[in-house]
Amino acid sequence: MKPNIRYISSTLLLFGLLMVSAESKAQDAKLDRREKKEIRKAQLTRNFYLIDSLLNARKFVLEANYLRNRYGDRIPVTSAINFIRIDKAKGILQTGSDYSLGYNGVGGVTAEGNLGKWSVHSDAKRMVHTLRFSILTNLGNYDVVMIVRADAHATATITGLGPGSLTWEGYLVTLSNSRIYKGHNSI
Repeated sequence: MKPNIRYISSTLLLFGLLMVSAESKAQDAKLDRREKKEIRKAQLTRNFYLIDSLLNARKFVLEANYLRNRYGDRIPVTSAINFIRIDKAKGILQTGSDYSLGYNGVGGVTAEGNLGKWSVHSDAKRMVHTLRFSILTNLGNYDVVMIVRADAHATATITGLGPGSLTWEGYLVTLSNSRIYKGHNSI
């Protein structure tokens, strides 16, 4: 009978120690989640201010992974040939396709021109930048509204003189880190 009591008491003791160990691991996991959340918040804050300086320097590229038309159709595209490039006072809007040749040699249209009005609004609470500018190209005048989040995800909606709009969705990168290919100017 005594060996059974020893066996039961040692089993209960072992079980109790395992429970304490499991509870401490759960607390460590909670701390890890909190620490990860704080680290992520610090990274986003740092990125927010880096993107602010990038937008104000006017040297960046929005490499689009998706294009969306006025009906909401979202089409995956190649980011190397679908982009919006801003370099000081000049800008390029380009669309392209992997499946056909277009006016620009890469299956779409390239509009290059000078930038007009330019305004940047930064919302530090939501960590979002709203950029509005116009571009005067050989194909027409376009108004662009770009929304850039702190993780560098950006959407830019382009409207012209006619009805309709086109939206580029992708990521904002510096000119030196972009991997774009510019086609021929259309017209």
